[in-house]
Amino acid sequence: MRKLFVFLVLFIARNFRSLASRSETSYRLLFVPGLEKTRWQVGKWKAWLVYEKAKTTVPAYASFLKTHTAPAVPIRGLDPDLTVIPPMDKEGYIKKYSIEERCTGGAIPAFGVVIDESSGTSGTPNNWVRGPRERADSEKMVRVSLHTAIGNKPIFLINAFALGPWATGMNVSMSLVGVSILKSTGPDVAKIQNTLRLFGPKYNYVLMGYPPFLKTLVDTADVDWKEFRITAIYGGEGISEGMRDYLLQSFDKVYGSYGASDLEINIGAENDFTINLRKMVSQNEKLAARLLRHTGVLPMIFQFSPLDYHIETNSEGELLVTLCRANNTAPKVRYNIHDLGHVMRMPEFLQVIRDLDIPLDALGTPTSDLPLLFHYGRSDAAVGFYGCKITPMEIQGIIVSDPEYSANVNTFSLITHEDDRHNKHLVLALELRGGCDNCLDRVDQWRDAIYTRLAEVNQDYREASKMVPAECCAELRLYPFGTGVFTNRDIRLKQQYIIEATA
Repeated sequence: MRKLFVFLVLFIARNFRSLASRSETSYRLLFVPGLEKTRWQVGKWKAWLVYEKAKTTVPAYASFLKTHTAPAVPIRGLDPDLTVIPPMDKEGYIKKYSIEERCTGGAIPAFGVVIDESSGTSGTPNNWVRGPRERADSEKMVRVSLHTAIGNKPIFLINAFALGPWATGMNVSMSLVGVSILKSTGPDVAKIQNTLRLFGPKYNYVLMGYPPFLKTLVDTADVDWKEFRITAIYGGEGISEGMRDYLLQSFDKVYGSYGASDLEINIGAENDFTINLRKMVSQNEKLAARLLRHTGVLPMIFQFSPLDYHIETNSEGELLVTLCRANNTAPKVRYNIHDLGHVMRMPEFLQVIRDLDIPLDALGTPTSDLPLLFHYGRSDAAVGFYGCKITPMEIQGIIVSDPEYSANVNTFSLITHEDDRHNKHLVLALELRGGCDNCLDRVDQWRDAIYTRLAEVNQDYREASKMVPAECCAELRLYPFGTGVFTNRDIRLKQQYIIEATA
């Protein structure tokens, strides 16, 4: 009876949401402050409904559950315990079943469907099916996130994400064409430069792209950035606050969005409040101790809609995401994308702030009481070296904070390998920008300076470096543009920052 009551409530709520979704203004009513508990509970109920429906209508999921222990979801009062549901991931679910088997009814709908492709940076590219209802909901979320960040002023949107079959670029264009002047250039410096010259500084520009491309753009485009009003929105990977400060020399604002091809774009978004909080966490050890769960990396901090995404953390600290829409073409239930992170609801966060006597206005008033998502990166997005962890974000921060490196370095990779005596070796490979080959003779000078700085920002590395044998000291290698490990890299796709070499 309790299950029936909950699902009846969800049926009524779905009709209300459909009415609210008719305009962006009414859609915002779903996120007004004061409904924190209701949103969280309804979102959890929706995740439960997705599970109950998927196990009877999705052939792959029914087969998946037969191979795992999947008891009935216990419910205490009206609160379902979703932790009994076995998590899914790419290896154990996506790669095991066909695309059609993972769709409701065992077939791809005949119309209204968009198929995206992941970039394949972690292996063979995968294809993701998105139906009309979920695309419409995702479009609303993207628009609300954009207007929350920059207001409702008219904008000229330049989409510099990779176009073609990849998820982010095409979905951004489809979602925002109705609320902007849109030009989808892809990650092409010359096209963006020519666009800004042609249309001039009279527009409010929003420029979207991957962080490495945004840096390449401001470094190489023949544009007087001070003439333009540009808000940059990045996705695909996190950034250091040093990188944000670097980009802010050219852009008015820099905001991030969290999403994944496996799930959806724009699951969470940064705003002024979350950015201020992240900066405060980096400077306040007591606050960091109360909020953070992983040491050695400053997480990105987003806010997200619990009505659309139920997010949990497993015992390894990885995020489990359920897409809370029963009409999704290919449902995801407790999907492990292998990102490290955790959620903190706003009442819990406000209690921490009060306990530490931190005035809320020091952070800026949050625009909503949506929960906070702390995202530390992929669970494998760090290299181990004699007991310490080194993250790409730390290296990025070092490079962009020094004018000499930022002016001459295009990108980087961390390379680890073991020798025939099983000694661990670490190499930081830097790709020089075109025309900067004269920096090749600075390798020893840069090596000493960069690793000294790394020891300052990473306490674990500082201690570990004292134990490293002389023959295994961390190395630095400089490569001319497009050579060595950087040969044939595709600028349209996310960067490969970590390489495990065989020798």
